[in-house]
Amino acid sequence: MKFVDEAVIQVIAGDGGNGCVSFRREKYIPRGGPDGGDGGHGGSVYFRATADLNTLADFRHTRTFSAERGENGRSKNMTGAAGEDLIVDVPVGTVVKELDTEAVIADMAEVGQVTKIVQGGFRGLGNVRFKSSVNRAPRESTNGSEGERMRASLELKVLADVGLLGYPNAGKSTLIRAVSAARPKVADYPFTTLHPNLGVVSVDRLRSFVMADIPGLIEGAADGLGLGHLFLRHLNRTQVLLHLVDLAPYDNSDPAAAAVALVEEVRRYDDELANKPRWLVFSKQDLVPEDELEARRQAVIDALHWEGPVFTVAAITQQGTQELVRAIMDELERVAAERAPKTPVQAPRPPHWEEHESPGDA
Repeated sequence: MKFVDEAVIQVIAGDGGNGCVSFRREKYIPRGGPDGGDGGHGGSVYFRATADLNTLADFRHTRTFSAERGENGRSKNMTGAAGEDLIVDVPVGTVVKELDTEAVIADMAEVGQVTKIVQGGFRGLGNVRFKSSVNRAPRESTNGSEGERMRASLELKVLADVGLLGYPNAGKSTLIRAVSAARPKVADYPFTTLHPNLGVVSVDRLRSFVMADIPGLIEGAADGLGLGHLFLRHLNRTQVLLHLVDLAPYDNSDPAAAAVALVEEVRRYDDELANKPRWLVFSKQDLVPEDELEARRQAVIDALHWEGPVFTVAAITQQGTQELVRAIMDELERVAAERAPKTPVQAPRPPHWEEHESPGDA
């Protein structure tokens, strides 16, 4: 399925049902009094994060999501049925924003997370609610309130432990193919990756992590040039970034200059992303003469003033890839162990309207 990571939709909650004005009319019961029932509450719209979806493609076809309206009240003190809540499944990692204000409504980061997006309208009150000692035959009622409406923008940020960062043709897709079952397009020309790819890297039994490959960046990406800037947001959730440096560029450019330029583009785009833990990975080792390899590596390390982890791989022959993935797995487990254990929180269930009485019920 084609990767789609943005969509704009309309979310509409149900209106509350109107209250009824009615009087009891039965034989042998004079002055039966008011018996108009309340309306029903309108349904709300909830979003639920699910691992069964991995794109927002469905939201390109269906753009309006509406909950049911509450039914009107009836005579004989009959309350209208409440509108049914609508639960919409979205991929894990979806950020919901109000389109007009850009305010974040929900960040659906955990499987099973349920968040109310718009509130249904409250029920109207029937005339029986207005009966009193001085008003024995009220002819007033209230209409149900309108349900909330919102134009929402959906933005999917893929959830991955490790992100690949590099210029086009740096070997990102080849690496993810070498260490996982993902099969992104690979060719001997740049810009073969047009959308993010996720691959599950299995290190040992019960030890695995998710790696994300995004389209390559180009100079000026922070200003909107190229495709990579559209998907840099997907790296915000990663724990480790692998900065791939091509040791044998197809255009004979300087690897050190390219590495410095890429770091600057990421910093201009987002300081938080630039400050994430980053490892330096030299790719295409097999295409460099052995007597030149160390000099090319050292030139990049000096240009970046690099002090972090350094790896050298040849993904096409899988040389050095196992050492890399095992080191990543160890690092992810170390970070996980440092974090305080959290008690799993059960996903909240949509509340029933019976738990929320309208103001007039008091």
